Amino acid sequence: MPPPQPRGRYAKGVERREQIIQTATDVFATEGFEGTALRRVAEIVGVREATLFHYFGSKQELLTAVLEERDRRAGQDVAGRHGHLLDALPDIAARNTQQPGLTTLYAVASATANAPGHASHEYFRSRFAAVVQEVAAGITERQQAGTLRADLPAEVMARLVVAVSDGLQLQWLYDKTVDMPEGLSALINVAFAPACPQ
Repeated sequence: MPPPQPRGRYAKGVERREQIIQTATDVFATEGFEGTALRRVAEIVGVREATLFHYFGSKQELLTAVLEERDRRAGQDVAGRHGHLLDALPDIAARNTQQPGLTTLYAVASATANAPGHASHEYFRSRFAAVVQEVAAGITERQQAGTLRADLPAEVMARLVVAVSDGLQLQWLYDKTVDMPEGLSALINVAFAPACPQ
């Protein structure tokens, strides 16, 4: 068993790993994640491209770390303005239009990570479960306030919201005139509105 790394060296390794994640997130947001993107990340960080994988076991592990950072930034960006994720979803969708590379990365990775052995499988499994739970909490609160229909279970409605969010995002990747925030708002506030009394 190798001896433990000195604390200072370990701390520098953690700091460099975080620097790579932050830089990759910024580069992928605007330039995408294919082609020369990893070389660009390495240049900015000041290391060789191969050195990136000293801090990450594989390209997929780095991409997953970038997706986690994307989620963290989105949550931080809207946390002060919204009580629930449900209310924040249109703003998050608008934010995603400003970072097409990360939006593409999310779509590609989510479509290929369904196999249990995939490096991003657990990230997506946990993410979907957490997002559905959080959206359902916001729906429940609105149902109790009488502003959303109550004849469907909150979890069913939450799964529909997540499905529409990801579906609109995929359509937007092909057609930039698709208005993701408007579509989400219409689903939540119009399609899920309580039925008018006859």
